[in-house]
Amino acid sequence: MKKFLPALLLLLSGATVTQAQILPSFEIGLKGALNYSKLKDDNFFNSKNKAGYQAGLYSRIGVLGFHVQPELYITGKNIEINKDSKAEDIKFTSVDIPVLLGKRFGLGPIGARIQTGPVFSFITNDDGDKIKNITDFSEYKKSSTAWAFGAGVDISSLRVDLRYELGLNDMAKGSTHSQKINMWSIGLGYRLFKI
Repeated sequence: MKKFLPALLLLLSGATVTQAQILPSFEIGLKGALNYSKLKDDNFFNSKNKAGYQAGLYSRIGVLGFHVQPELYITGKNIEINKDSKAEDIKFTSVDIPVLLGKRFGLGPIGARIQTGPVFSFITNDDGDKIKNITDFSEYKKSSTAWAFGAGVDISSLRVDLRYELGLNDMAKGSTHSQKINMWSIGLGYRLFKI
């Protein structure tokens, strides 16, 4: 009996973990982040990291220990450009839609995550006049794509994320130089509900 009881408890706990990973889950929540953006170019000008923001919603659909996490944000990206002893702070606002594939490690309310996937950005406002003053292009393209790499921690309903977004396409309209946005962000989220 002494050997049977521990074996039965181990079997039941293993079945509970397996069932929790097989059943699909869905959650939705609020999320905000502080970001640091830099415009990367091919040595046409220098760009410095500047702080910006993100605010929006996330959802997570999980099954078998993996999840897809689509998100929707308003993002403020700020960049300082230096060229020929001139400097301009360029600010623009975009709607960002990351679609991340991830894996969660841990049981119950505490776990760690790794995630990666594309980020689609749609610019809603930019500093067109400032761009013309310091660069050889007149405006940013109205959309761009990046690839995100990140890690996160879940503690009950709280979500903490650290991400890096690598710009994939040239953002400058009418320029001979390739210019891409790269961005670090640290975010805090709160799960509103889970099914």
